[in-house]
Parts: sequence; C-alpha cells; structure tokens
Amino acid sequence: MSELEQLTALCERLGAPPAQAATMAAQLAKRAGQIAMERGVPREEALRGLLEVLVKGRAGEVPARFGGPASSPPSREG
Repeated sequence: MSELEQLTALCERLGAPPAQAATMAAQLAKRAGQIAMERGVPREEALRGLLEVLVKGRAGEVPARFGGPASSPPSREG
C-alpha cells in the first residue's frame, strides 16, 4: 500500500468521505514535502507533525507546540 493510500485510509477512518479523504491525503503529502524543504527536516518528521495536528484536531485538542489555553476559567453561575 502506498503512502498516499495509507494517508487516504487514515483520513477515512477519521471520518472524511472517500473523495475528501483522497484530497486531504494529497494535501498532507504535499505539505510535508514543503515543510521538509523549508525547515530542513526529514520529510517523515514533517509528516508526523502534520498527522499529530490532524489527529489532535479531530479529537478537539490543541497540540502543545501551539500553546493552547492552559485551562478553562471557572464558570460563574449564580
């Protein structure tokens, strides 16, 4: 199974319809190459970072490197 097929399958497992999953997979692969060139990192590392953002975003989480809110303020009901 090719990398693109694996990425497409992952996107489908995360809930994307097949056509959208294929588009997302192609964009992920392309962006990983761009990041690798821009930052001088291995392409696999760039793809790993993108996949982390994808999976955490799908779960409603913010990756630590983006510095999301540390905690929510207490609600004020009264």
